Amino acid sequence: MSQASGNGDSDDQTNAKLPRRHVLRTAGAGALGLGLGGVALTAVTLRGGAPQPQATSLPTPEALGSVGQAPHLPAGFTKTFTDRFVQANGIRQHVVVGGEGPPLLLIHGWPETWYAWRLVMPALARHFTVIAVDQRGIGLTDNPKSGYDTRTLARDMVTLMDALGHQRFAVVGHDTGMPIAYALAADHPERVARLAVAEAFLPAVTPLPPLVGTAQANNRLWHIPFNRLTDVNEQLVRGRENIYFGWQFATKAVRKLPDYAVDYYVRILASHHDALRGSFGWYRALDTTSAQDQQRKKSPLTLPVLAIGGAGSLGESVAGTMKLVARDVRSVVIPGTGHWVAEEAPQEVLAALTTFLAPYRDQARSTQPRATATLGT
Repeated sequence: MSQASGNGDSDDQTNAKLPRRHVLRTAGAGALGLGLGGVALTAVTLRGGAPQPQATSLPTPEALGSVGQAPHLPAGFTKTFTDRFVQANGIRQHVVVGGEGPPLLLIHGWPETWYAWRLVMPALARHFTVIAVDQRGIGLTDNPKSGYDTRTLARDMVTLMDALGHQRFAVVGHDTGMPIAYALAADHPERVARLAVAEAFLPAVTPLPPLVGTAQANNRLWHIPFNRLTDVNEQLVRGRENIYFGWQFATKAVRKLPDYAVDYYVRILASHHDALRGSFGWYRALDTTSAQDQQRKKSPLTLPVLAIGGAGSLGESVAGTMKLVARDVRSVVIPGTGHWVAEEAPQEVLAALTTFLAPYRDQARSTQPRATATLGT
């Protein structure tokens, strides 16, 4: 969406041990649709009435976009994190999971994937069970032709966390991940403990500049109406992905992203015919999302919110947006940083998240772990 551009004691730590065993938590709906380590559990109703889980096989992620194909991961990354497919909300979602402690869901932005979080994930995994997901339509997650409004995208996240056995969790969203994370907290307030967002606007909430504005504003915003087009954008970008997406990454950064990272994102976006369509899906659903946000903002969020902006990008305006829809907003502006905050300034982002999430982490430590039932070894 770019406008400018200590260990926990909860049983959630069992995720870090997968795929050696699968654990079914006593989490109500979370037991249905469980998909871990290449296994999905779907509900089937027996003659007796109650739904019972039935195992079905999912492939192991190995293609471009998987952990095994990701370049220059931090040292020890693959010892902590594994990726898998999870069947949830009618689509196959790709997630990278690792760590110990209360669950923390990371939602990337456009045109990135889970890989955007790679530099902060290892440190976060010391205190949290980290779940980095590919959004619907992006990376290795399915790219259906519909379902890109934020109500559906938030439902993707809820059913994913159900499948992983997490009933309450913290969320961090960047760029298009920010309006998805906001919708998740607004539509499912009982599920989200804390919300951190970075570098985006909210449709129908954030005041937007005029159609014809300054050259600087045009450079930052022109991709939004372009991405909303029905077909011609795909025709213009296909075969020129390095030009279009390379320009996006270069012009919205203060601290230049490494060439290997930009190349990795571009190769994913050029990897198959429907990759571009899926990446534009969020923008094409903006009218629907705007109508949804009009309703959401009538009930301000009451949970704690952290708004992160890059000083060379949206800065304090991220907090300004969130103050229109939430009552408890803290702001962090990172100096010398552009739009891609988690990649340009991972240490600063990590420091802000660590401070903000500490009460959530500490509260989870003090609570009794939920009971577990082993499905198999």
